[in-house]
Amino acid sequence: MASPVTPTPLLKDELDIVIPTIRNLDFLEMWRPFFQPYHLIIVQDGDPSKVIKVPQGFDYELYNRNDINKILGPKASCISFKDSACRCFGYMVSKKKYIFTIDDDCFVAKDPSGEDINALEQHIKNLLSPSTPYFFNTLYDPYREGADFVRGYPFSLREGVPTAVSHGLWLNIPDYDAPTQLVKPRERNTRFVDAVMTIPRGTLFPMCGMNLAFDRELIGPAMYFGLMGDGQPIGRYDDMWAGWCMKVICDHLGLGVKTGLPYIWHSKASNPFVNLKKEYKGIYWQEELIPFFQTTSLPKECTTVQSCYKELSKQVKAKLGKVDDYFNKLADAMLTWIEAWDELNPSTQLQNGK
Repeated sequence: MASPVTPTPLLKDELDIVIPTIRNLDFLEMWRPFFQPYHLIIVQDGDPSKVIKVPQGFDYELYNRNDINKILGPKASCISFKDSACRCFGYMVSKKKYIFTIDDDCFVAKDPSGEDINALEQHIKNLLSPSTPYFFNTLYDPYREGADFVRGYPFSLREGVPTAVSHGLWLNIPDYDAPTQLVKPRERNTRFVDAVMTIPRGTLFPMCGMNLAFDRELIGPAMYFGLMGDGQPIGRYDDMWAGWCMKVICDHLGLGVKTGLPYIWHSKASNPFVNLKKEYKGIYWQEELIPFFQTTSLPKECTTVQSCYKELSKQVKAKLGKVDDYFNKLADAMLTWIEAWDELNPSTQLQNGK
């Protein structure tokens, strides 16, 4: 009897998995059936002399702070230290079309039938199907099996637009800010919602970086996780900053962002008191940041992600610099990030944003 043919994993040679970490990557054992065929980029945070152990059988490259300084030179100042924002260095050095990034406290979740969820496969399906940011479909994702466009949906918009980002969710420990963690310390997310939707054009959302995939060629240069952590007055806003910048640029360039499936199992709640110390300025500042991003518009001459991002950095300096000097530093780092990206990725300057 012939042995069953194992299907080739989707995008096996076109996707990198980026993992920021300060510890041994034992969590990969649980993900082995899904991750082993892919190339991993591990960004080691903290002490570069510490040896990080990676389970056998994985194809990976590992970068620590010394490597980042060596590769980027003075431009390494734009990569955060002692914060998971360091992961965006992995986006920069990747040579693949797609990126999936996951935290090392995230495990395989089960769907309501008890089956293990292949989060990576679902992200890929999200990225490979169009988005519908210009008109909301009440059956959510119309390209999914068993769904379609509902009556009254304009036929001229049914082709959709390319999907740049797939934002996944989490069971167990919710992604809460410190004040919410403090008042709901025992709350767990047990709701599995079997849906994917396009986030409408003009609508911002809080992007979480622990279960996220994106088309690096379409939006990579906008996925900068900012200046956070060591030496900075703020932490835990890295993914949200990237999400706000990215969404403004996607809206301008006619790209889509999906959220919903897949779920992962988030196993470890971070300390709410430590989080409050990192977040408290952000909680105050976000009341100014959100209106800024809601009202920001980019000129039509900006036709690439890089040109959009440079323009956004100018507006950050002009309008948010007066909120706090930190935003002047951040605006400068945004430009440094783009310069470093273009040095390492000369071919993407003309490709993206089309």
